[in-house]
Formats: sequence, C-alpha cells, structure tokens
Amino acid sequence: MLLLKILNQVSKIVQPIVDRVELKLKAWTKPVSETLVTGTVSDLLRSKPALVAENAFLRQQLVVLKRQVKQPKLTDMDRGLLVVLASRVCNWKNALLIVKPDTLLRSHKQGFKLFWHLKSKSGSRKARIAEEAIALIKQMAIANRRWGTKRIQGELLKLGIEVNRGTIRRYMQQARRSLPPQPHGQAWVTFLKNHSPDI
Repeated sequence: MLLLKILNQVSKIVQPIVDRVELKLKAWTKPVSETLVTGTVSDLLRSKPALVAENAFLRQQLVVLKRQVKQPKLTDMDRGLLVVLASRVCNWKNALLIVKPDTLLRSHKQGFKLFWHLKSKSGSRKARIAEEAIALIKQMAIANRRWGTKRIQGELLKLGIEVNRGTIRRYMQQARRSLPPQPHGQAWVTFLKNHSPDI
C-alpha cells in the first residue's frame, strides 16, 4: 500500500517532465513549415532538375489521392516510383504528403532486399571444378565420416587435384546431409563385451 502511494507521488512528479520533453521533441522533429514567400525564394535558388523532380514527386502523390478518397492505397508501382522520385528531391520529407517518411524508407529497404534477393538467385552458377572431383569429394566424405576438409584436401592434392577447403566443405555437407547421424563413443553392449573379463 505504501509502495503504491510512493509510486503515485513519483508519477505525479515525473509526468509533467515527460510531457514537456515530449512536446520539445515533437517541436524539434516537426518539418519546417514554409510560407509562400520563403518557398518561392528557396525554389528560385534550386536547380531546374531538382524542381522538376519535386513536381513529379508531388504529382505522383496526387495520382494516388485521385484514385481513392478516404485512405490512399499505394500499389507496388506507386511505392517504387515514390522511392525513385524521393531520391531526386533534396528535402523530400517536406514534399511528402500522403504517407509518413518512415513508410517510404521501409519501401526503400524492401526494394533493396528484393533487388539483392533476385540478384543472388539469378542463374545457377556453373561449378568451377570438374564433376569427377565433386564426385570424388562426395565419395570420400561418405566413406570416411571422420575425415575433415583438411584431410580430404590433402588426399586430393596427392592425386594432383587442387580444391579450396570451402568448396570441399560445401560438397561434404551435401553428401552427408542424407546420411543418418554418426554414433558417438561406444554402445553399452560393446563396452560390456570389451570389459567383461575385468569386471
């Protein structure tokens, strides 16, 4: 009960401070509101390509708004176009009207993620080593389960085949993926059989 009263008193003291800090933070992060005169002067100082890009950016937002009245729904094409146009506008946060800047930045990140995903998946890479060497690595990995990459690399070097250890590791994992897990240590039956005379 006493602890609850103390917490109430502390919250009454701290709450106005938190509210004041929140107001200061909102005022600090609020975009600069331009008047007609200051906006015109800043437009006169900017280059023509920058103005054209900002106009296209605003025009695309109008296209989206004309499609729906209540809440604008962005298509993937709209998102991509807004991201490209925002990259050409200097103060795009002030020119962005229909969505939050965080939404546009999130679309930008998703676009990059999709781009690199597609780029990494494009075309299967041809193996740089001979098929016989790959088959030999897989055969050694299956037949000799205790051999590591270094040992297999050494055995291949004896045959005159030079292969990177990372490549060997990849094909070893492919070969051993379908095998059942290897038992570690002795089974109880083997232990008892080996040590029964001493027991």
